[in-house]
Amino acid sequence: MGLFRKKTFAVANKKPWYREWSEALIVAVILALIIRTFLFQAFKIPSGSMLDTLLIGDHLLVNKFIYGTQLPFSDQRFLAIRNPQRGDVIVFEFPGDADKTYFQRRDFIKRVIGEPGDEVEIRDKKVYINGALYSIPQEIHKDSQLVPAIASPRDFTGPIRVPEGNFFVMGDNRDYSYDSRFWGFVPQEKIKGAAFIKYWSWNSQAGLLNKVRWGRIGRSIN
Repeated sequence: MGLFRKKTFAVANKKPWYREWSEALIVAVILALIIRTFLFQAFKIPSGSMLDTLLIGDHLLVNKFIYGTQLPFSDQRFLAIRNPQRGDVIVFEFPGDADKTYFQRRDFIKRVIGEPGDEVEIRDKKVYINGALYSIPQEIHKDSQLVPAIASPRDFTGPIRVPEGNFFVMGDNRDYSYDSRFWGFVPQEKIKGAAFIKYWSWNSQAGLLNKVRWGRIGRSIN
């Protein structure tokens, strides 16, 4: 009788399947929110401003804790590994969207060119940092025409000094990137993290059998 009653008690108190599934789902959602908020976040490349480093349709992961974990609805950061550095590919909230609602704000991805205190100048498409030529293998130019400074800051900018707490960013596709040359600096509190790996790549313009860019999956972002 004792054994029978014990078994009956255990069966009677077993959670219904839908409760087990709902609890597991809630835990999964909470973990996903924690990871997205403090650790990593996925982004998709919508434009060609970072060609050929990043292609339209690349999906990438961003390290959100490398520059310090940012508390929700706050500019405060803690446990930073390091500050953004020249050459980093960063994701940030576009400073021009500061007056828009949360759902209207856009995320941009560019490369850090100028750090706080640097003097940045662009002459004949060439970038100079503190008077020295700064050239990287990732930069490309798809337009041989030189646009005069009076018409656009694309090929002639500065010299300008990067304020403390801010960064000067540019796209690797230098002739077709809307970046700091046009709208100014990125405050550090707007930076969400550093892009570090491509986990998926989809070419919507290709044929059915060639849509997945297998060779780009799992590649680091330099």
